[in-house]
Amino acid sequence: MKKGASRPPGPRRVTMQEVGRIAGVSQVTVSRALSDPSKVSPETLAKIMGAVEATGFVPNAIAGALASRKSRLVSALVPSITNVVYSSMVRAFSERLRDHGYQILLSETGFDPEDEEATVVAHLSRRPDAIMLTGIQHSPQVRRLLLAAGIPVVELWDVSDSPIDLCVGFHHVDAARAAAEFAIDRGYTHAATVTAGDERARRRQGGFAERFGRNSAVPVPDYDAGGPASIAAGREGFAALLAANDLRGGVIYCSSDILAHGVLIEARSHGLTIPGDIAVIGFGDQEFARHLDPALTTVRIDLPKLGQAAADAVLSRINGQTVASPVIDLRFDIIARASA
Repeated sequence: MKKGASRPPGPRRVTMQEVGRIAGVSQVTVSRALSDPSKVSPETLAKIMGAVEATGFVPNAIAGALASRKSRLVSALVPSITNVVYSSMVRAFSERLRDHGYQILLSETGFDPEDEEATVVAHLSRRPDAIMLTGIQHSPQVRRLLLAAGIPVVELWDVSDSPIDLCVGFHHVDAARAAAEFAIDRGYTHAATVTAGDERARRRQGGFAERFGRNSAVPVPDYDAGGPASIAAGREGFAALLAANDLRGGVIYCSSDILAHGVLIEARSHGLTIPGDIAVIGFGDQEFARHLDPALTTVRIDLPKLGQAAADAVLSRINGQTVASPVIDLRFDIIARASA
């Protein structure tokens, strides 16, 4: 397929009959094995499960419920339902779909690929009309399951040249590099980073450190929070960096605004002024960022626009319409405020 071209909508689903043909047994035997494995021999069960894994087949938990084969449900999977970034995107995604008669099945996956895989299987068994995932990093089995499901799939919050179906987001590394260039342009000669433990935050940290490092003879130290972003992690990160490095006159780049909030609090507790002694840059432009003292310089992502664009792409797929491009890059903006 030519790069950028739209994939033909609606590849057919893998059926129980096909699983039986691959395993060399009848459809009835496949059904019996999946509903009660004790009713078939271990050898037969092994053949059937091998065929299930090879094809990505997921048993239908609501087979025959609707003659139209449309559930009017769309699954949305996010790492955290309490993170305002994900909840803002899902809210816009849900509102747009609800306007077209669809409801959302929302689940929290965490950041473990195995947990995401189990959640994907559970949702596919309910036969949603489409599914939304967060990010582009998934296990090979998740990709197989979704390709075999024959439903529209949109990966939100990131972009890739090879999406499962559709992706809507921005380049995380480019966004962090832009933050580094902003700091360089303002004359900062050394920097440090405070980073949450998820894969996308680590990519942003790498992009910032790589770009800033090209203009500085001093390495860019990092504090890895090792888990979700929080004010406490931001405070701990800044305290650890301050104890080991001379940060005065430098800039602290944080992988999220909430970490940056913690950095601001901790810096003040050490008697440091912002941006006089240390500048701070966040990521996300959450609602509170402009109301901090000082107001936080950050990278803005238009979260409602992301959610709406993802919903529009999914609706086009569901309705059999052509999507101009399976990759939608909505970019980002640097929002300069008083903290840097």
